[in-house]
Order: sequence, then structure tokens, then C-alpha cells
Amino acid sequence: MLTRVDPCLIEQATRTDAPHAVVIGAGLGGLASAMRLGAKGYRVTVLDRLDSPGGRGSSITRDGHRFDLGPTIVTVPQLFRDLWAACRRDFDDDVDLRALDPFYEIRWPDGSTFTARQDRVAMRAEVARLSPGDLRGYDRFVRDSEARYWFGFEDLGRRSMHRLVDLIKVLPKFAWLRADRSVYAHAARRMRDERLRMALSFHPLFIGGDPFNVTSMYALVSHLEAAFGVHYAIGGVDAIARAMVRVIKGQGGLIRQGAEVDEIAIAKGRATGVKLLGGEAISADIVISNADAGHTYDHLLRNHPRRRWTTARLKRSRWSMSLFVWYFGTRGTRGMWQDADHHTILNGPRYKGLVRDIFRRGVLADDMSLYVHRPSVTDPTVAPEGGDTFYALSPVPHLGHADPVDWAVEAEPYRQKVQKVLEERLLPGLGAHLTASEVFTPETFRDRYLSPYGTGFSIEPRILQSAWFRPHNVSEEVRGLYLVGAGTHPGAGLPGVISSAEVLAQLVPDAVPVGVIR
Repeated sequence: MLTRVDPCLIEQATRTDAPHAVVIGAGLGGLASAMRLGAKGYRVTVLDRLDSPGGRGSSITRDGHRFDLGPTIVTVPQLFRDLWAACRRDFDDDVDLRALDPFYEIRWPDGSTFTARQDRVAMRAEVARLSPGDLRGYDRFVRDSEARYWFGFEDLGRRSMHRLVDLIKVLPKFAWLRADRSVYAHAARRMRDERLRMALSFHPLFIGGDPFNVTSMYALVSHLEAAFGVHYAIGGVDAIARAMVRVIKGQGGLIRQGAEVDEIAIAKGRATGVKLLGGEAISADIVISNADAGHTYDHLLRNHPRRRWTTARLKRSRWSMSLFVWYFGTRGTRGMWQDADHHTILNGPRYKGLVRDIFRRGVLADDMSLYVHRPSVTDPTVAPEGGDTFYALSPVPHLGHADPVDWAVEAEPYRQKVQKVLEERLLPGLGAHLTASEVFTPETFRDRYLSPYGTGFSIEPRILQSAWFRPHNVSEEVRGLYLVGAGTHPGAGLPGVISSAEVLAQLVPDAVPVGVIR
């Protein structure tokens, strides 16, 4: 049985003597795990199939425009500061994080708007401007949100939920907080104005959840934004990923890009390493998978019998929606479009109907809602002089529905529809200024990230697919195998994947080099 070792002894450990941990995937959850394990004294090797670190948090550059491919905001910077502190480093020395004010603006087709800010007085003024009669209900929603934050995020979200007894213990609290009610239904109980119901319930879409079916626990996001703010890292989330790589290398860890794991090696029911495409075998004392949980169980463990996460069960699971993302650059636009700030949400004419088309019917609707990211108003390094860098994101069905969208046919017509909406509602004259252009469809998510059905956020965070019901951080199928990232507990989004590494560190004992302490 390993006992806890003084950190100084771990720091002095001979790397060749320390236990070896292999991390599959250099997404943010995998990189955070590598940092945590390095701090605990492990020799760490990170294997990733892409040509640069960060996974969905990586970037590409086209014609001088740098595009963040995935997450664009940091909502709980303290999680990163805690991670760096565990490695005896200072996050703010390595990453330039800027607070945004406002957070984002929501726009509806009738011309009305809602501007989200951290300041409570400003938020109440926005509510009063749209619907004065909803102020009391808004105040109640704020209190509801804080209660769910302390229970759902600070308690359940920062510890392992792999034991059934842990779920049983918290069932009364789930019942008291009405976790069975959807986040939209909860907002509707507090607000009468349909616009405010949307503004307070759409957040699960940022982590792949249907607001009309995802548990009301996700109302916690409103408190999370108010308590910690919304931030942007200069250089994008890619800059955070690269800073993480520097920490890992400083710990003596190894990161191999272009190395795709094909299978987890198992002997006597225990993970003993991995096999790469091409046949190379790498041995390990423990294996951590930051690959999608579905890919981990259905492909990397395809030759190992599974009791819980079988192929049939994975097919029965409800998966998050996918994404259509148009990355584009413009020239000569710096200073134009003054009302297009860092983050804008353009709502289509439908909310519930569009969400139903995406999640339940699996059809590509004629109308759309868009999240528009314009980082160049905060970070001039993302675009050439005088230009701007954007992405426009539209939630779309994943590829697992009965009649999946043929994106080879639909990608360009849909991009043109996105451009038309942008020109009509946010960026007039856009076509005359376009330069760089890149499109990601669900097929890109499937092929680039090996995401089942091309989903954007893995398994959907419904109540019966959360906490104990979600793939556990410690595998119940194979000893010595751990899972982190969006598809496991606590879930998707930057706070979720960074927290999954924190949970991992609680489950994995400190490394004890051979001959030091046993």
C-alpha cells in the first residue's frame, strides 16, 4: 500500500525510477492530468495524434489569422491557478488573462437585446429594461443558482463519484434542489418573459446539453459567471495549452505529437500500457485516457470484455449535439461593426423548436442561432494589421441520427446561410472584406477528434448521464485505467475538464520511486 510522500522527496526522485504514467490525448484534460501526475512524482508521457497540443483547445492559422478551434472563454480561473500551484508555479506568470466586460450580448430577431455582465446592479437593470415584473423572480433565480453552484460544482464536481454509495448519499439534496426539473423549466418558473427564460437557460448548450432536458443543476452557471467573471487568454486557449506543455516539460515529462494510440494493453485485468498505430508498444504503470469516453471503451478497449460500457450501452446513450463552425478573417475592418463585441449570441426565431430539431429530430433546420466570437477586439495578435478574426458557431445534429446530414453536400450552402444571417444582423457588408475561411462540420469533429457521431461535447449531461451515471474517472472495466475530459465526470467545458484532472489526482496515489519509501 503506497503512503503519502513528502513533496520534497518526490521532487528529488530519480525519473528513471519513478512509476510511469501514459496519458492518451493532449487535450486540456490530458495536459492538466499530466501536470498533476508530474507534481505527484510520476514519469509522464503524453501521446497525441494531432500535430499540436490542446485538442479542441488548439488553434490553426490561415493567412495571418489565428483561430481558436474550440473554447474561447475562461470562467473559473481559480481552477487553473490551483493547478499551477500544485506544480509550484504561478499561472499568472505564464498566461495573460483578461477579464471581459460585458461578457456577451444576446440578440433576438425583434431587435431586443440582453447584455450579460458581472455586476449584479447592471444585470438587474437589464432584466428591468426587458421585463420589470420579472425582477423578483430574477433575484430568486440568482439565489437558486448559488445554491446549485455550491452543491453541484464545489462539492460533487470536485470529487469522484464512482461509488454508488456516494450517489445514494446525495439523492435527498438532488430532490430538494429539484434536479429532476430541466434548466429551462426552472427558469420558466422564475421568469415570465420568454427572452429572459432563454437568457438564463441556454448555457448547457456550451457543454452539449439540451436546456429543455438537462438538469436544473446547470443553473449554477449564472452564479459561476457572477462570482468569477468571464475571461479571455491573450493568445487564446491555445496559449494556455502551450503554457501547460511548458510546465509538463519542466517536470521532466514527455509529449509526443503525431502519436495515435490504437489500443490499451491489458494483462490480468490491469492496464499495462498502450499500443500505437504502427505497432509500437509503450509500457506504463497507469494509463489515463483523455480520449472521448466512448472512443476509449468502444475502440481502445475493443478486445477486452466490458461489463458496463458495452457497445450496446454506448449506442443507447444520448449524445451531445455537434457543431458547424465557420472560421473567417476580414481585412480593413478594425474599427468597423462597433456593436459586434468579443462575444455575441444571435438568436433565431425559435428556441424550443430549434433545440428539438437538433437534439431529438436530428434535422438541419432552415433557421439557426449563432454564437459569434470576435477575439480581435481584445487580442490584436489574432489578426493581421487592420483586420479581424471571427468564428461563427451553429449547433447542429450529430451524425448518429437515423438520417444524418450529408455535410459533403450541405457544408457550403449552410456556410452561405450563416454569412447571410451575419450580414443581415451583425456584420453588414461582410462579403466584401472576407479573406481566410475554414469550416468545421460534424464530420471534422469525428475525424479530427475521434468523437463518436461527430459530437461536440461527448455524452450529453442529462441527469441520468451525470455524476455516478457518467463514465467514472477510475475505470470500472480495467484496473490501472483512469478517464478524464469532457466525456467523464464532472463533464464538458473548461471547468469540467480541468476539474476531472483534480479528481484524478485524488484517486491516484503519490508516486514512490523504487527504493525510496514503501
